[in-house]
Amino acid sequence: MTMRRKVLIVEAAALGARQAEAMGPVAGLEFRRMASLFPALTCPVQASFRTEALPCFHGVEGNGFFARRMLRPFFWEQASSLVYGRRIWERLRASGRRVGMMFWQQSLGESVDLVLSPRPIHKHGGRMMMDCLGRPDGLYDRLREHLGRPFPLMHYWGPLASIASSEWIVQAVADVMRDQALSPDLLLTYLPHLDYDLQRYGPDAPQAARAIAEARGLLERLVGVAEDTGYDLVVFGDYAIVPVTRPPAYPNRALREAGFFEVYRVRRHAYPDFFHSRAFVVADHELGFVYVRDPRDVGAVAECLAAVPGVGSVLDREHQRRSGVDDPEGADLIVLAESGGWVAYPWWTDPAEAPDYVGHVDIHNKPGYDPCELFFGFPPPRVSQDVARVKGTHGRDGPGRDVAWCSTLDLPGEPVHAMSLAKAIQDVMEAGL
Repeated sequence: MTMRRKVLIVEAAALGARQAEAMGPVAGLEFRRMASLFPALTCPVQASFRTEALPCFHGVEGNGFFARRMLRPFFWEQASSLVYGRRIWERLRASGRRVGMMFWQQSLGESVDLVLSPRPIHKHGGRMMMDCLGRPDGLYDRLREHLGRPFPLMHYWGPLASIASSEWIVQAVADVMRDQALSPDLLLTYLPHLDYDLQRYGPDAPQAARAIAEARGLLERLVGVAEDTGYDLVVFGDYAIVPVTRPPAYPNRALREAGFFEVYRVRRHAYPDFFHSRAFVVADHELGFVYVRDPRDVGAVAECLAAVPGVGSVLDREHQRRSGVDDPEGADLIVLAESGGWVAYPWWTDPAEAPDYVGHVDIHNKPGYDPCELFFGFPPPRVSQDVARVKGTHGRDGPGRDVAWCSTLDLPGEPVHAMSLAKAIQDVMEAGL
């Protein structure tokens, strides 16, 4: 089998099998089912796809992590060095063909020929300059000028998150594909917007149906551009969003009450003291990654967390090993929410204790994912703190969690998950070297 065409890979956030069935064929392309990977979160799935490996090998178990040497949690960091392992495109690049990544997570510093990723500048006064970091030099300036507007970062996340972010990405990708001097042989990109309203309103809400129809329109545009520019197209989903039917679990509250989680006070606010805490949880949708300072405390911490309302199970290292997420630098335990619930990061019950960042979109300071950032609070532009508004979540795998894929490539076999899909694409492209 010889593959001489270029390939565009589109990862569509929250494109579950049910959403693909509702969407129907895209420009004649039929979607197929495949299993979701665990953890079914953006960064781990993207890392598993690019390395064709499980988190125990590439080291990305969630969208955030705790740096044990710095005693500090990090969320949504974009350095490619966070992802260990061989990339599926290494032989391709070694043969002289070009690879690009546009809006793929943890792509900055990656060994590719073209990259574009949001990189806002946070000013001293609290304001933010919208910007993107791109290679080759001048790529973002050129796209911003050609598209007539900068990347709409406020529509990429937060209460204003909308299809506007995906529309800009589609236009930028199309611009790169049409430029013979820029267009890579393999181009990976990411469409985020379908995720937003499925989390806000639930996967069965009318707003979700509208978002699915919008996603279909964008994918049809990319099919047309691919046909015009000699690209084959692969589309796949990273996770399936399920309805929220119960309140979230609050494991950090339980750890604080049990004396494992420490805080320090700044005026009336209770900030986390990661330097002296014996255990705490980095919340990430349906999962909570538990870090325990002293291995002798692991059993007691697990027992404490298992009793938290809304916690379905606690995975120790052996369970993690069986699930392929036992990274030596990773969490000591993983909390899974009960079906229909999710894991919230707050450690306080008195609103007066809440840190000042609670009411803001602050994805880097909050030591856990906060879906309430999708809603305005009062007064705007503050974000909501009402967890009852969240209607969709993800992170677990298993029955009812299948995702979807489609392709114009004639791929060998039938991919069963994102890793085998990546392997099939790699094999087809390398056959043409």
